[in-house]
Amino acid sequence: MKKEKAKKNWSSFSYIKDSISQTLAKNYGILLVFLGAFLACVLISFFVISSTETVMAYSASEFEVGQIADKTIVSDVSLPPDAAYPFSVEEGEKIVRKGFPVTEIGLSKLEKLAAAPEYIDYKALSDGVLFLMLLAAMTFFLFNPIFCGTSVSLKEAILLAVFFVATHGLAGVGSLVQPFNQPYNLPIILPCTLFVLLVTVMFSQTHGVIFSFILSLGVLNAHQENIIPSLFVLASCLASTRVVRSISRRIEMVFSSLLIGMLNLVFMLTLKIVFLASFSSMIFTLLMVSLNGFISGILALGFLTPLESLLNTASAFRLMELGDTRNAVLEALQTKAAGTYSHSMMVSQLAEKACRAIGANDVLARVGALYHDMGKMDQSEYFVENQSGENKHDGLKPSMSASILRGHLKKGIEKAEQMRLPKEVIDIIAEHHGNSVIKGFYAKAKTLDPNVSPEEFRYSGNPPSSKESAVVMLADTVEAACHTLEKPSVPNLEVFIHQLVMDKLEHGQLDNANITFKELARIEKVFVDVLAGYYHSRIKYPDQKELEEESRAEEQVAT
Repeated sequence: MKKEKAKKNWSSFSYIKDSISQTLAKNYGILLVFLGAFLACVLISFFVISSTETVMAYSASEFEVGQIADKTIVSDVSLPPDAAYPFSVEEGEKIVRKGFPVTEIGLSKLEKLAAAPEYIDYKALSDGVLFLMLLAAMTFFLFNPIFCGTSVSLKEAILLAVFFVATHGLAGVGSLVQPFNQPYNLPIILPCTLFVLLVTVMFSQTHGVIFSFILSLGVLNAHQENIIPSLFVLASCLASTRVVRSISRRIEMVFSSLLIGMLNLVFMLTLKIVFLASFSSMIFTLLMVSLNGFISGILALGFLTPLESLLNTASAFRLMELGDTRNAVLEALQTKAAGTYSHSMMVSQLAEKACRAIGANDVLARVGALYHDMGKMDQSEYFVENQSGENKHDGLKPSMSASILRGHLKKGIEKAEQMRLPKEVIDIIAEHHGNSVIKGFYAKAKTLDPNVSPEEFRYSGNPPSSKESAVVMLADTVEAACHTLEKPSVPNLEVFIHQLVMDKLEHGQLDNANITFKELARIEKVFVDVLAGYYHSRIKYPDQKELEEESRAEEQVAT
């Protein structure tokens, strides 16, 4: 029994160790970025601490003459007398003893030690470095898909690292400069709201929320004397992620900026009331933090376009621009492959509504669906939705037909890369058939050669890796297959669509999409509702044929 338990524990440990090893191997580039950001923050901390008047992480202002000390402070350097402090301090000297009152000479020596350029408070530095190490580890795991389902690319990691180092540096340097060394004034110079706005709009609200906590902890590390700047940063950043989570037009950023400015004013006023702070400089502080929020939104609007281009991100604004059906690529698709264009429009409608129903990115799904079949433009006549009468595949071997069908994926990816579409959209194009078998031509090949392998008729892509990609796959399958239904009534659609979805599930096409059965049920319902309305609008009324004939007869008489 003990052996079995030990074996089970060892197996679990081995699994965890292997998972960590694989994670580190796949993300070594991101790890190097985090290491570089960590070292930069350590250098900033060293500079700030060497300029700060603290001893063993305690400020000299914390002590008073006659106060009973609760700690012992020992000097680790020797300092000669000077004009400001005409007495010496010896290395190893106990300046303050725990349990004894602080003397006047002891307090003077503390102040001399804290002000001396030769003295560096390594205790405070080590505390800060340890905090940064824990924060770096936490950040790595929070932005890891295995642990939290959230990931960043190398470019995105570099951007986040730059933002964090800039925030940490400004918070550290600002704590040394008047008037920003006051806890309520420090947030005035921090660009945290700007950075979180950019992260939220370019990546997602989840990324923005996680980064809000990371930035607030970074400010806390840089300004260890007071938690107030960190609390303000956290409140302001979290509110910003909520304000811009659903904007789709750039002009909306201006109104969001005004709202963020007002919220910053409320947050700062609340902190002053809660912590019973002095209201002597309240107007200046409130106006400046409000201005910080407004300017952050305006600057975010200005920085979005170059950052979107540089990082090639699927931001809400970029997706809305790509979703404009008047762009050259979609107009070319409509001209060269009208059937494919109509199919893509219907798939985009299905995918958009289904993603909205399950809380996924509906705009990304819509754009991915619009472009998912653009690889068919060069040989549009080989795809059934563009054919009228003659079938080009009748004179081809099944293997050749399958090769042509597989080719539209490769061509679509090539076109997407030439257009510099975001990676998320390219993934949808590459994954909308997964690695499923082309059943029609495989069945035809089986009649010619019973020993033919299904691998010869399998798409070369990977199963969908996101909910949006999975929904587009299902919408593509359902839209194409439902054209074969003779009586597309609601009950028939429900049964048929459920069979199609379960077939994808049983063949492992949804294994990597992190999609639940409850979400699949919602997706099926949306598909049924949309397609039932579509087919109902195409059903002719009983007397419609007679009305059409009478109308044609009247036209002939009139002419």
